[in-house]
Amino acid sequence: MPDLLIELFSEEIPARMQKRASEDLKKLITDGLVEAGLNYAGAAAFATPRRLTLSVEGLTGESKAVREERRGPKVGAPDKAIEGFLRGAGVAREDLEIRDDKKGQVYFAVVEKPGRKAADIVAEVLEKTIRNFPWPKSMRWGEGTLKWVRPLHSILCILCDEAGAEVVPLDIDGIRSSNTTQGHRFMAKDTISVSSFDDYEARLKRAYVVLRADERAEMIWHDATNQAFAAGLEVVEDRGLLAEVAGLVEWPVVLLGRIDDDFLGLPPEVLQTSMKEHQKFFSVRNPKTGRIERFVTVANMETADNGATILAGNQKVLSARLADAKFFWENDLRTVKTMGLEGMGAPLADVTFHNKLGSQADRIKRIEALAREIAPSVGAKPDLAAEAARICKSDLSSEMVYEFPELQGLMGRYYAEAAGHDDGVPEACEEHYSPLGPSDDVPTAPVSVAVALADKIDTLTGFWAIDEKPTGSKDPFALRRAALGVIRLALQNEMRWELIDLIVSHFMSKHEIVADGSEGYGFGGKTDFLVEFWQLLSGTGYGGPESEKELFWLGVSDELTKDLLSFFHDRLKVFLKDKGIRHDIIDACIAMPGNDDLTLLVKRAEALAETLATDDGENLIQGFKRANNILTQAEEKDGVEYSYGADLKYAEEPAEKALFTALDAADAKIAPAMEAEDFSTAMTAMAALRGPIDQFFTDVQVNAESQVVRRNRLNLLSRIRKICLSVADLTNIEGSS
Repeated sequence: MPDLLIELFSEEIPARMQKRASEDLKKLITDGLVEAGLNYAGAAAFATPRRLTLSVEGLTGESKAVREERRGPKVGAPDKAIEGFLRGAGVAREDLEIRDDKKGQVYFAVVEKPGRKAADIVAEVLEKTIRNFPWPKSMRWGEGTLKWVRPLHSILCILCDEAGAEVVPLDIDGIRSSNTTQGHRFMAKDTISVSSFDDYEARLKRAYVVLRADERAEMIWHDATNQAFAAGLEVVEDRGLLAEVAGLVEWPVVLLGRIDDDFLGLPPEVLQTSMKEHQKFFSVRNPKTGRIERFVTVANMETADNGATILAGNQKVLSARLADAKFFWENDLRTVKTMGLEGMGAPLADVTFHNKLGSQADRIKRIEALAREIAPSVGAKPDLAAEAARICKSDLSSEMVYEFPELQGLMGRYYAEAAGHDDGVPEACEEHYSPLGPSDDVPTAPVSVAVALADKIDTLTGFWAIDEKPTGSKDPFALRRAALGVIRLALQNEMRWELIDLIVSHFMSKHEIVADGSEGYGFGGKTDFLVEFWQLLSGTGYGGPESEKELFWLGVSDELTKDLLSFFHDRLKVFLKDKGIRHDIIDACIAMPGNDDLTLLVKRAEALAETLATDDGENLIQGFKRANNILTQAEEKDGVEYSYGADLKYAEEPAEKALFTALDAADAKIAPAMEAEDFSTAMTAMAALRGPIDQFFTDVQVNAESQVVRRNRLNLLSRIRKICLSVADLTNIEGSS
């Protein structure tokens, strides 16, 4: 069984495309081979800046012959139908067989496909792959029609076994396959001939090319950390940058450079961002001071002067970049010290947040009002929360954030500190955007939490009000992320507030009815679709009765609030699913009162999940299901509701009496536990009913001949249902109904 080696050698492939391209090459080739009848033992793909490589081990030497029978149309069918069948099967009419079928005689075609050599199949699959490769961007060059990410120079394609290596013949627009490739562009210009994958990788390394991206990354990190350690410093870890730089070089050479003293006073994040984004440099930090003092750059070749010329050029370019950053920083500080942060943010009045939601300044006013309202529930002083909200977006007007948008928030903290703000306000300027993703840290400082919640809730209510909700996979305003941020803020800080009241309050604050009879949205506009809807609904223009308007806004906000709360619940399901809590368990808890208290909702769901993970809990669901089904059927049949309380004096069987006792004991524990929100105790007491309920259904016939006894037993089942439903809506649990 031969091994297959493919290399597609080209000009430089962008680093961001290499990993996906190697995965695509592997999938397209291996899927094509299998589809054509070849099997293989294993495959691995690799990428460097100038080559995509695929190694396939244990490939079958040829495909098996295939004999296939295809059923065709009935005898006597229209000629067009028969001709279409002949084309599809690839046979002539005289080759068809007529066979008896249940509904008459039909044509059958026997299609025999002989086996094919692996080389022929590989050539066919590789050509198809190259011509249809899914590059995000591709180009043509010269006079050919072939498209590739950069000009494709050569194709290495060999099948190798114990007898040696065989070139798979292939010619794509004049590029003929061979068993040769090139080493490093500058350090090894001789052509390399290879006979196997191991030979290929070894010869490349001798020609100053490290094939494996993870090996290049390890070399870079090892050399960088060693050089920094020797200077008493440490490299700031950045795995994303490490992967990118490993995709820029075939032979990594690590160089440690210096930053001019004039720039060492810049915030470390500014230095780090500037060097990473513009130069792809790693930052090197003094662990004692936290300052960024040096940098690491990675060259693609060794030089006679050990990189001195390369470093000098890099330091010159870096100094020019950092001079710009220093200019921005100093200008921003002057603005802050002369005008304050509110002055710096004044231009935001002319920046549109959304054409239906007003300017950034309008939005800041709404966030300020909401942060003040939220503050007491998170332990923050309302005045401090409002102060932080007023200035939290001011750095968007700074020159530094204009140059480096990823520093928004962080620069706000620096500028707030420079302006003399304290008591958690500077930290809130930085943290109010958080959490941005599922792994992002969640703010815990009270002022930060208040402003972060206000920012996200305003975003959600605003876009809900203008009917710009996420649809399918589209979420242009990152509303799912905002909702998840609210959920994580609430849960991490164990916040206890009713989200629905907060949302309604914020909706209503935007639907102001002003004295002149016009409609104000709080968004800087008066022609919102809700206003037009009010006109259409009332037929009275803008001057309808105030009470009717208020009722209208209340009705609209109620519908929007329910819809938005449902959106929160959907995001909560995704969040809890990652923590191992089933969606039906969450649904059972959402169906209970207080489902807008996210902390309470999750606490209940966790307790229910823990209970259902036990044998008693799981079996109780079956007992509840049986009781609920019998009771529901009896109520439908009799046209009455059995909920008036069972009486022990009508109990006849020991198991029946035992269930009375068990229900009384459970009720005595569950009611106070639910009142105290001690869901674990309540659900443990509920799960303890499993035994008595099982015994009841084993020993007792519910539909007794005596109607008095029957009604009493149905009312007893009603007690089971009532007690269980007081803990969670178990009808939502899969298999419970």
